[in-house]
Amino acid sequence: MKALVLAAGRGKRMRPLTDTLPKPLLQAGSRRLIDFSIDALVAAGITDIVINAAHLSHTFEPLLGRQYRGARIEYSIEGPNYDQSLETLGGIAKALPLLTDGSEPFIVTAGDIASDFDFKRLLAQAQVLKKGEADAHLVLVPNPDFHPQGDMGLVDGRVTRQTRDFTFSSIGLYAPRLFEGVPAVFAKLFPWLDTAIEAGRVTGEVFYGRWDNVGTPEALTELASREAKSRD
Repeated sequence: MKALVLAAGRGKRMRPLTDTLPKPLLQAGSRRLIDFSIDALVAAGITDIVINAAHLSHTFEPLLGRQYRGARIEYSIEGPNYDQSLETLGGIAKALPLLTDGSEPFIVTAGDIASDFDFKRLLAQAQVLKKGEADAHLVLVPNPDFHPQGDMGLVDGRVTRQTRDFTFSSIGLYAPRLFEGVPAVFAKLFPWLDTAIEAGRVTGEVFYGRWDNVGTPEALTELASREAKSRD
């Protein structure tokens, strides 16, 4: 199984730091933001990773290379500037040939979250998708302070948009058939995915462990401080 780490955004709230470096490449203590996702994937045995990039895309390969922290890295370059980002849906569509042979499910996660989610949990779920019993599996988290209204819920293991008890964590598992015919143009994953959700084709789970969406310089500093304390 392969994984796509989303890293094409502008990171406006992280300015001025992101004026010279993409948000996922910013340092949080001894690790870059993107390292949290890469390390967690590698720990689960997922070592083939695609990184998509647009904003300051030229900075990724010189810093990360093609072999990085135990992973083999490929790049899906959407453009040299943030205004050429294809958003999540378009980014997945463009990276799809690098992610799958057309039958193998793949993971998509964000390059700016710090979490201890165990990606091994998704390996068994991949078999459900391969059998055709669902088209996607989303990891949800309790509504964070910055998003108290939530955006989705769970009913009998299936994602619903009728309740908003939880927030999408930006971690998901997808069957490639879901993206057949989707063009690689600017497009958001939601509300596009709502069609599959309404059809009962999206399963989900709630993760109650550590999950930090690092959106501001202050949050980055706090993360670095926590990382330092955890090593002491």
